Amino acid sequence: MLARSSRTSLTTLSRSFSSTCRAQSHIGREPIKFPPEVTIARTPTALNITGPKGSTSLPLHSFIKLDYPTPTSLTVAVEDATVKQQRQMWGTTRTLIANAITGMTQGFTVPLFLVGVGFRAALEKTEAGADQLVMKLGYSHTVYIAVPQHIKAEVPSPTKIVLSCTDKHLLGLFAAEVRSWRKPEVYKGKASLTICLFEL
Repeated sequence: MLARSSRTSLTTLSRSFSSTCRAQSHIGREPIKFPPEVTIARTPTALNITGPKGSTSLPLHSFIKLDYPTPTSLTVAVEDATVKQQRQMWGTTRTLIANAITGMTQGFTVPLFLVGVGFRAALEKTEAGADQLVMKLGYSHTVYIAVPQHIKAEVPSPTKIVLSCTDKHLLGLFAAEVRSWRKPEVYKGKASLTICLFEL
């Protein structure tokens, strides 16, 4: 009798767990809210977003479905959530759209701090009129880094660099390029270019 009851409890326990996917995306199903001054227009292959800071275009897969439950909110869905590729791109597409809306309304900012004895940074103009970062990072030479046109650089203090852009991906790439000149020291993190998280 005891063996039979334990077998029944094991069967009930095994049935309470399932290895099948619910075919839902916790990130993808969240609605995206945007201000009234943002204009969103979809083409067969892309999504055009226009805001106070400019306009951008995001490529979209054909299986992505967009809906507007309210005039200032957007929801993202897919045609068949049981398909692996569609399920993978569901949350990714939602995040890319949300980042694009944030970039066109507020923009992104990344501060870089120079940590080291004698480390200094300045912003100068080249002969062509473009911005460039001039940094002393403990080398025998001065480091010059050209600032792309889509990036806005500021040096509020000799040990702080502030980078701004409407594209989070491009901003992160340039910030990583600047930081690569002086990565944090392995044990104590000294003599480095310290990058903070993205700020709005």
